[in-house]
Amino acid sequence: MNLSFDIENFIQAFENSCKRVQIKTFLKNEVITTYIAKRNQFCILKSGNADLVRYDLNGNRNIVEHLSQRDIFGEVFYNITTNNEFLVEAKSKCEVLLYTYDDIHHKCRNSCKFHQILSESLPELILAKVTNLNMRIELLSKRSTRDKLLGYFAFLSSRNLSKTFKLPFSLTDLADYLSVDRSAMMRELKFLREESIIKKNGNKITLLYK
Repeated sequence: MNLSFDIENFIQAFENSCKRVQIKTFLKNEVITTYIAKRNQFCILKSGNADLVRYDLNGNRNIVEHLSQRDIFGEVFYNITTNNEFLVEAKSKCEVLLYTYDDIHHKCRNSCKFHQILSESLPELILAKVTNLNMRIELLSKRSTRDKLLGYFAFLSSRNLSKTFKLPFSLTDLADYLSVDRSAMMRELKFLREESIIKKNGNKITLLYK
């Protein structure tokens, strides 16, 4: 997340400045939180990895966003209209800072310093979220599984400044994130390797094309 302020200082202020902040630990596969209409929750993933997921009426699982250390999430970033529509699930042991405020535009009841910091920083944080979501929308707009894979690999390569990078997902979760059939995705990965477009070693991918 590219921000104009120091995210570490922001997290320290978040953890130490308000008595309403909760620090909780979650084990792998536990639900960290659900997004509920009209609950103003703001969270920071202090350690671990998690996924923001959504289940449709048929029970199909879609990964909306992958969260890693220092990522920020919560209902403030989404317009929620249906209770429990979104879940944040721990993919490993996670330590999370959780904060629920009455109104971001009004002074905190405890007059905490962080509430002011949050209100000043929130527009930039929302913009960073929108940028990430736009990237995923662009991926989902691609017509073929191959194009989705190569588009996502190009994004990871750019973010890591390297043609070699690790996938943040299992292959099952990658299929859910790209909204593709897992079997079809596995066939496409096989073709990409055979055509010397990528090299795959476990969850490590190397782009071989220029």
